Amino acid sequence: MAHSIELLLDDRADAAVRELWRALDEAGLPSQQRVRSDTNRPHITLIAAERISPDVDTGLAELDDLFPLPTTLGAPVVFGGGRLTLARLVIPSEAVLALHRRIYELCQPYVWNLFSHSAPGHWTPHVTLGRRLTPAQIGEALARAGISSDIEAGIVGLRRWDSDARTEHVLIS
Repeated sequence: MAHSIELLLDDRADAAVRELWRALDEAGLPSQQRVRSDTNRPHITLIAAERISPDVDTGLAELDDLFPLPTTLGAPVVFGGGRLTLARLVIPSEAVLALHRRIYELCQPYVWNLFSHSAPGHWTPHVTLGRRLTPAQIGEALARAGISSDIEAGIVGLRRWDSDARTEHVLIS
């Protein structure tokens, strides 16, 4: 399984993303709304790895003076593979990129088998809308999700997700 460090969105952006999830689900398309977990929420994954030690929590919690941070959820993006993932791209401002670099560096001693797409210069910040779409579903998913305008958002929190225990550890809210 994968552990991760994730950014959390303000209530308005969270609600806007959940509305996109709902639209996909109502159209019978794969949607993050179908993930049945109390911890399922729109987020931006900063770091993903096979394991992240809880020992990183104290250092991450000390970054609370960097929040809130404005950002924009922009154009749709499709990630490939056997099945496709539909997401909204997070427009990578210098402030967002600097936060990513700082958290990446802070996490290094606490991470095992970091996924290469998490490294600065390889990271594509995004908020996932749906996973495991077929190529035939992408066009309909884009139409149903009504992706026609940017979503102004505030990054207001930080959590560590432990997929083995299926628990979130909110470090900044």
